[in-house]
Amino acid sequence: MAMKIVNKKALHNYHILEHTEAGIVLSGAEVKSIRAGRIDLGESHIRVLNGEAFLINANIPRYNQASDRDYDAQRTRKLLLHQAQIDSLIGKTSGKSVTLVPVSMYEKNNRFKVEIGLAKSKKEFDHRKIIKERDHIRRVEQELRGKE
Repeated sequence: MAMKIVNKKALHNYHILEHTEAGIVLSGAEVKSIRAGRIDLGESHIRVLNGEAFLINANIPRYNQASDRDYDAQRTRKLLLHQAQIDSLIGKTSGKSVTLVPVSMYEKNNRFKVEIGLAKSKKEFDHRKIIKERDHIRRVEQELRGKE
């Protein structure tokens, strides 16, 4: 069963310009919690510090059967990328109005991967335009269904 957790908030607030796949360092209890579907990427973002990429503010609640009582659900987790990929991300984000956000998390070959999106913030009129287009498509589909 292929499971994919999508960060709907990032897709709503940003235009995703480019995608990159990265591994993530997790504890065993975190893996079990994610497999149970208990993860929130809504407020999270990705930052490159000292030549390493980190997933910041992702909320993975404590697994019920886990023994560690002092678990931090929002701890910073390291992302696994090649140095060339990290250098590329640094180059693309420095000095420009783009940021790195986790678009989704999924399991691939029994390992969890994070899909990183190079994102540009949407303006308010972009949100309104998208909502207007969606409403128009919905109305057209309703009219077509009504004529059948």
